[in-house]
Amino acid sequence: MSFDQFSSKLFENAVNEFARLPGIGKKTALRLVLALLRQDNEEVKNFGNTFIELKEKIHYCSSCNNISDSEICTICSNTSRDHETICIVENIRDVMAIENTHQYRGIYHILGGIISPMDGIGPDDLEITLLEDKIKSGKVKELIMALSTTMEGDTTNFYLFKKFSKYPVTITTLARGVSIGDEIEYADEITLGKSIINRTLLSDSLSL
Repeated sequence: MSFDQFSSKLFENAVNEFARLPGIGKKTALRLVLALLRQDNEEVKNFGNTFIELKEKIHYCSSCNNISDSEICTICSNTSRDHETICIVENIRDVMAIENTHQYRGIYHILGGIISPMDGIGPDDLEITLLEDKIKSGKVKELIMALSTTMEGDTTNFYLFKKFSKYPVTITTLARGVSIGDEIEYADEITLGKSIINRTLLSDSLSL
């Protein structure tokens, strides 16, 4: 079937909307829409309402920027977590990857990106102010830099190290079990878990 010869404009619109999602091509979008058409009306309504509710009611944690059903996420509100240790990550997917290792019991801070001049992303585009406020409070003892081992990740590491090294806080980074060029979310759980346990001082890996 040629994608410019849809028999229904409604069907075509639905396929095009799915195809806008990352990683979803026209063929996959077509299969998804056909699958929805085979479901009864109530199931399709529930499907649509789930995403409407998600968009309208989802929160971003006011403490770490993680997604949450309330103002403070379940990780930050958990009193059994180590609130003196903060793991700095690029995005929400990285939090999920690290949590799956079951090797980390601190809390997180999500930057919302990494410094990338080629993409027009600078330090002012990242969520740094809230993190610095926590460090200034004197309650944080360790920052774990868990950013991707790419040039952009290393640039962000260096920037944050220079910014926060004036405070009485230990700054560490994941052990290089995560290969150069890898993104945290794609590392296998065992490798990532060991990299957290065997983390090293960030200053040892920087040319200062």
